[in-house]
Amino acid sequence: MVALWTPPPSHAALLQKGAEARKSTPRRMLAEHSTGARDPLGILERQNRTRLQDLVPLRIERMSASPFAFYRGTAALMAADLADAPHSGILVASCGDAHVSNFGFYASPQRSLMFDLNDFDEAAWAPWEWDVKRLVASIVIGGQASGRTDAVIDQAALAAVTTYSRGIARATALSPKDRYFTHFDVDQTRSMLDRASQKAIRSAVKQAERRTGERAVRRLTQVDADGRRRFLHQEPTTAPVADDLLAVVHDLVDQYRRTASPDVALLFEHYTVTDVARRVVGVGSVGTRCYLVLFQDGEDSTVLMQPKEAAQSVLVEYGRVEQPPALQELIEAHGEGARVVSMQRILQALSDPFLGHLRSPNADFYVRQFHDMKGSIEVEELDDGPFVTYAQACAATVARAHSQSVTASEVAGYIGGGRAVASALLDWARAYADVSRADFEAFRAA
Repeated sequence: MVALWTPPPSHAALLQKGAEARKSTPRRMLAEHSTGARDPLGILERQNRTRLQDLVPLRIERMSASPFAFYRGTAALMAADLADAPHSGILVASCGDAHVSNFGFYASPQRSLMFDLNDFDEAAWAPWEWDVKRLVASIVIGGQASGRTDAVIDQAALAAVTTYSRGIARATALSPKDRYFTHFDVDQTRSMLDRASQKAIRSAVKQAERRTGERAVRRLTQVDADGRRRFLHQEPTTAPVADDLLAVVHDLVDQYRRTASPDVALLFEHYTVTDVARRVVGVGSVGTRCYLVLFQDGEDSTVLMQPKEAAQSVLVEYGRVEQPPALQELIEAHGEGARVVSMQRILQALSDPFLGHLRSPNADFYVRQFHDMKGSIEVEELDDGPFVTYAQACAATVARAHSQSVTASEVAGYIGGGRAVASALLDWARAYADVSRADFEAFRAA
């Protein structure tokens, strides 16, 4: 006897389900903040206790540079604040740290230049608006840091939410397969920009095209007498590693190969590890374990890889979002590095083909190429017009990422026309910028 077939819910049914979610959380409630007790400095101190202690002062220094630099390093604070505030309850695969500096350029497997999200350390499932709030607050804080008028900041923030709303509506009208193949190729989208924005993109693209692994090898290494390349140490940015790590590096590389695709695993059989160095990256990531591993073949061809520590997502640890069983099982079996890799592949249109993960006795890691034509736009250096355009580009990218989730049509139904959500999120971001600035001043005072 043939089993009864139950079709998946239609797009219309999911839109209706999203609209009904407004009854429990009206869209205006997205402007509300948590009224509970906060401990921002305690959260940052808790994070610092798990990091390499000799690098904690550098993390503090970088986060103290400006309110925007501080905001970049406080995804955990925002997750804790959002956990106790009203939310839609509609979960999607989320970046977890979608501020304006976590978007940029990179080379696709076909070597064309892409624009997309580029940081997935905190990626997990969360209410859709958490990513959008993280983005819009960064537009407000970044705009204030660069001395823009309130009118320009409001224009950029509202344009971002409107772009997200339209993007999620358009994407969910497509089939899931068509959504999957959607991506933002730099050459294809450049023609849609005004002259000032095109100029900003050209400058960023030139920077990205120069940032190759080969160039990094030339800058960071030297060849010794027997032809072996070694890292040039420039502490604290690039520093030697302990002997116990060097002793197990080949075992860790073998573990990575088993998580990479078969073609990449075969590629690495042409190479052997020639040196390892500790590397300091980012702002909020300073103090996490991050390394550079240099591979070399018999003809001085090199590959430069970056294993980076993967801890529990702040969306889980501080946002307290219960994750789908499949993701929980993946983490239990293979570690937090597997979470980062799997979420990156979901959220990014075209990902680094060398992505993989491994577990050491001390930490979980994900592994990626270092400087594979990676570049970003310096938001604080943009003129007002390109600033607004860039905010829209980031929002469109988030919409594309969220559209991969089955619940994306519910998001579109909840948002509706977009005006109510845009107004609520701007009000929220304006108020949160004040909260973040107060946290920054308390951080510097401490």
